[in-house]
Amino acid sequence: MIDAAPRPAASGATTLDSHALPGPRVVLGVDAPLRLDGGAELGPFTVAYQSYGRLNAERSNAILVCHALTGDQYVVGPHPVTSKPGWWEAVVGPGKVLDTRRYFVLCANVLGGCMGTTGPREIDPRTGRRFDLGFPVITVRDMVRAQAMLLDHLGIDSLFCVIGGSMGAMQVLEWAASFPDLVFSAVPIAGSARHSAQNIAFHEVGRQAIIADPDWCGGSYADQGRRPERGLAVARMAAHITYLSEIALHRKFGRQLQDRERLSYGFEADFQVESYLRFQGASFVERFDANSYLYITRAMDYFDLARDVGGPLALAFQGTKTRFCVISFSSDWLFPTAESRDVVRALNAAAANVSFVEVQSDKGHDAFLLEEPEFHATLAGFLAGAAEHRGLARA
Repeated sequence: MIDAAPRPAASGATTLDSHALPGPRVVLGVDAPLRLDGGAELGPFTVAYQSYGRLNAERSNAILVCHALTGDQYVVGPHPVTSKPGWWEAVVGPGKVLDTRRYFVLCANVLGGCMGTTGPREIDPRTGRRFDLGFPVITVRDMVRAQAMLLDHLGIDSLFCVIGGSMGAMQVLEWAASFPDLVFSAVPIAGSARHSAQNIAFHEVGRQAIIADPDWCGGSYADQGRRPERGLAVARMAAHITYLSEIALHRKFGRQLQDRERLSYGFEADFQVESYLRFQGASFVERFDANSYLYITRAMDYFDLARDVGGPLALAFQGTKTRFCVISFSSDWLFPTAESRDVVRALNAAAANVSFVEVQSDKGHDAFLLEEPEFHATLAGFLAGAAEHRGLARA
């Protein structure tokens, strides 16, 4: 077993130590910039990542975890900004579903992010100032291309599995479509092959909340020493509602009052659910950049695999040898099961090796982040079967 060592001088890349955040960063695209879907070229650019476990001698046990919109590379362990546990502690770690005694688990902050990977808050090397709205608009496919460049730098020629939920599922499907020969297995969770009109609408509400904040300053708030915290908090509050089910909200809060015995007949947080959303908004602005929120939500809105291939969705997976496990949750109304079934039908039409499970859960979209035994059992079973076919040694 060996640690993941960067491939020397791959694509003109150099490894950098992070000064602001723990974990490695690499600079990519020095010799050959990344050509973005929007037509712009980006390079050099930085990718920040975290890894867990060790890469085996054959370099065949790597699992790429793709994070969701408000996630980042800190999958497990205390978050360096919030000190909270990692977002997938329930799944990743020694003896867990993604067993780090057996697998090398890698997660990179997405392009356009705000936790070390180049995005609008980072410095534009051409100007020496923050990119802000000068950062080029990106797509999910651009994010995946950047991840592929990272893997090349690390000397990883193929992935045992690509896995992710929500926006992470979009990246998984893009990986399978763009780099089928590099992906042995793929697990898109609570996702879709395109963003729905309803989801675009929710994103637009969030973006307009940010843009309407006087402290947004046309995107140049950092130069003014300001932050659009109120707008970003409202965006987070609106989005967070979509991550939960009505049953989950009722079970957790109902109509219970917050720290009072009677209504205030005012506009303070009378109800616990109001206080909860305000807390979610306030804590979010501590760790996320408002402009990154604009760029990443836009990337999700643009995602449409069938449009990208110019025909039926099955064309995106034509001839694929990747093994797929598509997972949805019965109470997820943000990415409903019907959208996962569309992916499964396309994979069947492409004669792909695919299994599908709709997990019965009342926890809504966020179920993939929570303790959900049926989900964990499904994922563990699929990975075990894929590992057997791959010939991976047991932990």
